[in-house]
Amino acid sequence: MPAALSLQGLSKRYGTLTAVDRFSLEVEQGTVFGLLGPNGAGKTTLIKMLTTLMRPTEGDAFIQGHSIVSAGKKVRELIGVVPQENNLDRYLTARENLVLHAKMHGIPPRDYRPRIDELLELTGLSGRRNDFPDTFSGGMQRRLVVARALVHQPRLLFLDEPTTGLDPQSRRALWDHVRTLRSRMTIFLTTHYMDEADSLCDRIVIMDHGKSLVDGSAAELKARYAHAHIYELEVRRDAQRYEELFSSLSAVTSLEREQNAFRIVLRDEESLKPLMDSMESGDIRRICLVEPSLEEVFLDLTGKAVRE
Repeated sequence: MPAALSLQGLSKRYGTLTAVDRFSLEVEQGTVFGLLGPNGAGKTTLIKMLTTLMRPTEGDAFIQGHSIVSAGKKVRELIGVVPQENNLDRYLTARENLVLHAKMHGIPPRDYRPRIDELLELTGLSGRRNDFPDTFSGGMQRRLVVARALVHQPRLLFLDEPTTGLDPQSRRALWDHVRTLRSRMTIFLTTHYMDEADSLCDRIVIMDHGKSLVDGSAAELKARYAHAHIYELEVRRDAQRYEELFSSLSAVTSLEREQNAFRIVLRDEESLKPLMDSMESGDIRRICLVEPSLEEVFLDLTGKAVRE
């Protein structure tokens, strides 16, 4: 069985700018794969090439063994796409939007009618099937876009920042829906929400400047790349004095303070003892080790500067 997705030296250049630089990877069938990166990292360009909206400058990619360069029509039959922006037809009802998509894929009515009814029920939109998208909330519109992408039963589903702008309840509802799909298809997810990637993805690649930086599960990346010696410490009194004391310790590589609470990054595990020895035991209200987060991995690798 071929990989669900195989990228082989995929590149895209605009004059002297290289947006995607010899990108290679393979994604196994049935995987929820996450692609993370800051603005300008090349994610959108990569997805446009994989969904046949843009031709690569060099290299190729294969979806279920079919080339995005030479077999674009077949690739489009195999993929579903949920873009960043809602691009529903505002002059068609929810059901009519799905019917139009089915007809564009050449699905006969006897097949698409029950399929559309099932999707509307699955996404909680059955009662609004005859309403227009402009009357829907943002979360309902996103669920309709997902339903539309599933009408032709794709083998690979691209979710390009699917929960941007949604409230927490709508985000969680969409997460739950994605989890129901993972047993039936491969999912390619891009997101700026680290908790979303951590919760949903079996495998994550972080990219920047058109290249892959790291590859692994969320747990593997956090274990390999995040700071492992971050502590939260709260004192009962003399916070100003302790701030000056902690700042003078060579074992402390980073220090943040908010009132009586400190966030301290230590050089290594052995540095905890000199920190504790410098304090009066009665002054410590609490101290705890902070588990590494995927966001810390992301910032370590791509920097903390704001991107345009």
